[in-house]
Amino acid sequence: MDSLNLNKHISGQFNAELEHIRTQVMTMGGMVEQQLTDAIVAMHNQDAELANKVIEGDQKVNMMEVEIDEACVRIIAKRQPAASDLRLVMAIIKTISELERIGDVAEKISRTALEKFSQQHQPLLVSLESLGHHTIQMLHDVLDAFARMDLNAAIEIYREDRKVDQEYEGIVRQLMTYMMEDPRTIPSVLTALFCARAIERIGDRCQNICEIIFYFIKGHDFRHVGGDQLDKLLAGDGNGSNPA
Repeated sequence: MDSLNLNKHISGQFNAELEHIRTQVMTMGGMVEQQLTDAIVAMHNQDAELANKVIEGDQKVNMMEVEIDEACVRIIAKRQPAASDLRLVMAIIKTISELERIGDVAEKISRTALEKFSQQHQPLLVSLESLGHHTIQMLHDVLDAFARMDLNAAIEIYREDRKVDQEYEGIVRQLMTYMMEDPRTIPSVLTALFCARAIERIGDRCQNICEIIFYFIKGHDFRHVGGDQLDKLLAGDGNGSNPA
């Protein structure tokens, strides 16, 4: 826990419990990142074996969320944490929820690869690899920022979602052109749109984790705040210090 600059506690066991659940979050994050990577590869390569592996792996992600959540509840009940300790526990509970939902996206993409592509027998009309790699990098970076509770890194990752949105909008325009030029492409367009939208939403989930990092460091709720207002709130006292 030293990397988070948290207070040491009289109870060494309390420190161990906090460190353990933080480690579990990073393990879960690594699993979800791999799930997402495999799902995007399976989608583009129409790899049924890899898609099935992702679908089966989703249950492990779900069980890990339950395990971490229960550990957090036990800490709250047993230790009655306050201030930064309580914020850390709440940040973990919120983060694993976001990670679980990203895992669900990976599963849905894999099911689409199995069901839709097997029926249409053709590749995607557009490549989603760039969009997929962009969101995977966002997820990797935000997990690293969470591990270090790095405010500056979280701010940069939060802003990166604008580029993901722009990339997604370009894909939508391209798909709409295909559909207008040849109505027979509508089923394929809808499949590609579903996958593109699912991947784009991962960027939003990463933004949510950034907001959780802001909450831990600043002690304020930054949800549903954006643009210049967010910049002003994050500037706050100007030093990004961690309140008690």
